[in-house]
Amino acid sequence: MSWNADKKHRWAVVLAGGDGTRLQELTRRITGDSTPKQFCPFFGRKTLLTQTRERIAPLFYEEQTIFILTCAHEKYYREQLAGVDDRRKVIQPLNRGTAIAMLLSLEIIAQQDDHALVSFFPSDHHFLDCSAFRNSVDYGLEMAEEYPESILLLGAEARYPEVEYGWIQPGMTLVDSPVHPLKRVTRFWEKPRRTHAEILQRHGCMWNTFITIGLAMTFLDLFGITIPQLTGSMESCLRNGQLRHLYDGSATFDFSRDVLSRVPERLVVLRDASGWMDLGNPDRVMEALTLSGIKPPWLASNQSGTAWASQVPALI
Repeated sequence: MSWNADKKHRWAVVLAGGDGTRLQELTRRITGDSTPKQFCPFFGRKTLLTQTRERIAPLFYEEQTIFILTCAHEKYYREQLAGVDDRRKVIQPLNRGTAIAMLLSLEIIAQQDDHALVSFFPSDHHFLDCSAFRNSVDYGLEMAEEYPESILLLGAEARYPEVEYGWIQPGMTLVDSPVHPLKRVTRFWEKPRRTHAEILQRHGCMWNTFITIGLAMTFLDLFGITIPQLTGSMESCLRNGQLRHLYDGSATFDFSRDVLSRVPERLVVLRDASGWMDLGNPDRVMEALTLSGIKPPWLASNQSGTAWASQVPALI
C-alpha cells in the first residue's frame, strides 16, 4: 500500500501527557527514577515516544504532527523533542485525562485547517509488525474520508479476556475485506468484568487500541454531544488565554468512557492485525519483549525474584 497519498489535511496527534504510574516500579529499574513510561527506553535505546514518532512518520507531514505533553514532564521531553518546533508541542498545565488533551489538540488544529483529518496515537503502545500497522492506519485514513460523519477506531484481535481494555462489539459490515474489514460499531464496552470479557471474546469482539481517526469537526461534534460543558469551557479559555484556569477547575475526563461509550452509533471499526499491545502494566511489557524476541540490558541485570520478571523465563 502506498503512503504517498495527498497528506495536505492529515494531522497526527501523539498523546504523551500521561503519568504512567502503574509502570513506575519498572521504569525505576530502567532509568533510576519514576520516569513516565512514554519517555522510558523499554526495548533498547529508543523511548516509547521516539518509537511512536518514527512509526507514524511516513504517514504524515512533520509539520502536521503535534505532541500533547504535560508541563511537569518538561525535563523528560526537552531532549527527546529538541528538534520539534515549539508550535507543535501542546503543553498542558496538568494531566486531566485523555478527553481534555484530545479536545485541546482538536481546537488548535481546527483553527488552522477547516478540513483536518486527525489521527490520535497513544505513546505507550508496541506493535509486532510496524509495516502492517502503517497499512492499517493508511487504509483507515481513506475509510475515514469515506465515512465523514463517523469516528474510525482500530480494533485488535482479542487474544484473551482482558479486563483493562475497552472492547468493541462489531455490527454490520461496511467494507468486506480479508485484511481490513470495516464494520459499524454496535456497542462499546469499557473495562468489563472478566466473565463479561470472556463472553465478548467468544463473540468475536475486538480490543480498542485507542487509535482513532476522523475529521476534526466530527470529533468536536461528538465532544459537544457527550461533554458539552467541557467543549464550551475549552473554547472560552482558549479565546481568553485562560487555559490554566480550565485545567485547575476541571475534573478528569476519559475519552473512551466519557465519549466513545456514549455514541456507538457514530463509530466504525477497522480490524488491525499488526500485533498491537498496550504497555499498561509490567506484565504486558514482559509479554511484548517475549513476543518480539528482545532482551534489553536492564532485563538481563534484573533480580530473578521480581514478580513480573518471572513471567518471561525464556528471556532471563
